[in-house]
Amino acid sequence: MASTDQLTVVDPVTRFPDITPPQQDQSEPGLDADLIPGTDRGEDSYRGTGRLEGRKALITGADSGIGAAVAIAFAREGADVAMNYLPQEQEDAEHVADVIEQAGRRAILLPGDLVDADVCRQLVEDAVAQLGGLDALVNNAGRQIAVESLEDLEEEQWMTTYEVNIHAMYRITKAALKHLSAGSTIVNTTSVQAYEPSTTLIDYASTKAAINNFSKGIAQQLAPKGIRVNAVAPGPIWTPLQVSDGQPKEALPHFGKNTPLGRAGQPTELAPAYVFLTSPESSYVLGETLHVNGGMPTP
Repeated sequence: MASTDQLTVVDPVTRFPDITPPQQDQSEPGLDADLIPGTDRGEDSYRGTGRLEGRKALITGADSGIGAAVAIAFAREGADVAMNYLPQEQEDAEHVADVIEQAGRRAILLPGDLVDADVCRQLVEDAVAQLGGLDALVNNAGRQIAVESLEDLEEEQWMTTYEVNIHAMYRITKAALKHLSAGSTIVNTTSVQAYEPSTTLIDYASTKAAINNFSKGIAQQLAPKGIRVNAVAPGPIWTPLQVSDGQPKEALPHFGKNTPLGRAGQPTELAPAYVFLTSPESSYVLGETLHVNGGMPTP
């Protein structure tokens, strides 16, 4: 997917195509490699300016979609990146790692299922050991499965969604704190769903509201230590999450067309928000939720 870089003055309506995805299905968690149409994760469109030079970052859900775009952007900005993802997402993860290494930075591959509490804690220790420290954490991994009615929402799905989306965030953040010093940052991925929940995403949307609250509370707690915590709230972004039962199949051709810009966002359009909140440029920004949603009004 060809596009101009993020530093070029362009019309945001037409910077990326107004896609009409065909109905398609992937088994959870889904792969960028099999997505139709493909996504722009910044391979050709993200240009770095050295804002994260020398940083050591751990990013969860870094194999595809938003997490992949953030990993690529961080590397282009000068950071080494430890990438967490599910083992079945290895193909996507290796592609992103190649892009990071082409930028001259280190990519550490750390597969593991964040449903497992021990995996969450070990992930942090492995990232610290292989990166030689840690000063940036991006809690991005998420699970989203659309269900039409509460009667059909099984307790197993409810519990697993909470384990991945909010319990893992608590566990990873807690494990990381002993390694984070003043100047370190944490950025959590919430969602427009925290403010405008879809009727088919009751479990997912409620975890995103919890993430938003967690981020604002922990930001106040860690501020005196010089550790900044913020969140990014994406709107409708085209990722494998949407085709692996994240949206009803019949809704896919219309995905993102209800935004004021009239199109779905691409993962690379999220990356500058994470870079800003991780860089020293945002030194007075704490407990903020930065909305990147194509103009959808939020409180």
